Amino acid sequence: MSNKAPWNSKELTVGQLAERSGVAVSALHFYEAKGLIRSRRTAGNQRRYSRDTLRRVAFVRLAQRIGIPLKTIADALAELPEERTPTRDDWARLSASWRQQLDDRIEQLVRLRDDLTDCIGCGCLSLDRCALANAHDRLGDEGPGARRMDTQIAACGGEAVCS
Repeated sequence: MSNKAPWNSKELTVGQLAERSGVAVSALHFYEAKGLIRSRRTAGNQRRYSRDTLRRVAFVRLAQRIGIPLKTIADALAELPEERTPTRDDWARLSASWRQQLDDRIEQLVRLRDDLTDCIGCGCLSLDRCALANAHDRLGDEGPGARRMDTQIAACGGEAVCS
């Protein structure tokens, strides 16, 4: 049996929103807890979402798919007047502001791909050719894992690539 909402319904249940958006109910609850979407409660304490929440969920999913962190998405949605649903113009403005982050990430991934055969982030399996050589394992005292990448990220304020 389908949970499909009538085409002219103004509100959707969480199940209808999940079915129509392709997003799990648990993810919708998570989005709501993070302030990305909103619902009202019925007298029976059931969630009801306005139909335009579909566009908001699509906006969140697309932004996530291109690698934008949920915090950044939430900040962008909070900038919209009266918490309205993003329009095409909103998407154009926000995606332009995210372009540099994406370009930086692409650059980092290209470098990672190109160095992949010789380096695993200084764990290090290629000491004889490593450009980041760690003589006498001096970084071992700083803890387990890829220390140089962690150091670079910390120096860039939590970003993998400094802008």
